[in-house]
Amino acid sequence: MTNRPRILGLTGSIGMGKSATAAMFARHGVPVHDADAAVHALYAAGGAAAPAVEAAFPGTLAPDGAVDRTRLREAVLGSPERLAALEALVHPLAQAAARDFLARHADAPLVLLDIPLLFETGAETRCDAVLVVTAPPEVQRARVLARPGMDAASFEAIRAKQMPDAEKRVRADFVLDTSLGFDHAEAEVAAIIRRLGGVEATP
Repeated sequence: MTNRPRILGLTGSIGMGKSATAAMFARHGVPVHDADAAVHALYAAGGAAAPAVEAAFPGTLAPDGAVDRTRLREAVLGSPERLAALEALVHPLAQAAARDFLARHADAPLVLLDIPLLFETGAETRCDAVLVVTAPPEVQRARVLARPGMDAASFEAIRAKQMPDAEKRVRADFVLDTSLGFDHAEAEVAAIIRRLGGVEATP
């Protein structure tokens, strides 16, 4: 049997501290695949998804050849069928990007897949373990509303599309409360790496 890295999936609802936690793993030398960044690359000018998105949803490309995410959002808004068609187009490309990442890091003892909709898309089946980041609702709300351009209605709309935090925590192998401070989170990340057999680098 060919050796491969242990795969840790990282997920959490909006405002729970997922990006900061992923950065901690990276500082410890764990290769990190950012699913959101991969999709942005697919939508960029010259990205694999751009021509396919334009073919399926004409008028969604910007003059520079990148997908205009605002136009695309408007094109699928209120249409489950169009949203499903977009997901059927993009998800295989995003999964291929994840496979390429794993192939590039085949010799690593541990890798991290940072996937916002990990449970919602069934990606947990590709992971050996799952870490869910969480925080009390009032902390989550304050973090999100402090973001530029974010309001309460937008926050609630995003949260409505995500699996409830409580359900994610029940399904997780590891749970990290990011409201307990940076030092606590760093210690928990280091402990998870040790448990999964990763080799810690000096932060």
